Amino acid sequence: MNALVQDDKTFEDESYAGTTVSGREFNNCTFKKCDFSSGNFSGNKFIDCVFDGCNLSLMKLAKCTLSSVEFKNCKILGVNFTDCADFLFSVGFDGCILDYSSFMLKKMLKTKFSKCTLKEVTFTQANLAGSVFSDCDLNGAVFNRTDISSANFITAYNYDIDPEINSVKKASFSAQGIHGLLSKYQLKIV
Repeated sequence: MNALVQDDKTFEDESYAGTTVSGREFNNCTFKKCDFSSGNFSGNKFIDCVFDGCNLSLMKLAKCTLSSVEFKNCKILGVNFTDCADFLFSVGFDGCILDYSSFMLKKMLKTKFSKCTLKEVTFTQANLAGSVFSDCDLNGAVFNRTDISSANFITAYNYDIDPEINSVKKASFSAQGIHGLLSKYQLKIV
């Protein structure tokens, strides 16, 4: 990882926990079972990369570029994606634990979240239009002035979304999840 530019490399079972790595560019790289916990990767560029089975908890990503980056079966607790560079920001998550992370103000059109836990994740003022939350636990997730128009929540659960303060036009929800849109009214739905 010492080279400034890494292309088409696979990093496996490596530990960068608590370390600082900056000014690097990773293109089409795969990271398998690597530990980045509490590491500082600010200012790096990850383009067309895959993180598989990695621990990225409390990782710092200030001004980090994440473009077409996939996270699979990763532990990503308390990561502030808000600090990432906005230009070309594009991510996807499958089987990840994203609890206590933040996507505040991020433009994340058509982002796919599949089989993830997103407990107490902040989506305040994010643009998630057209995104998919497939089999995701959104317990305590914050949607405040968030654009979720045309988003798919059909198999998501434990969400609490106020349609009066969020853009929900053409968003999809299941009949079983309707209480997550009406909870502030304290209605009894049977």
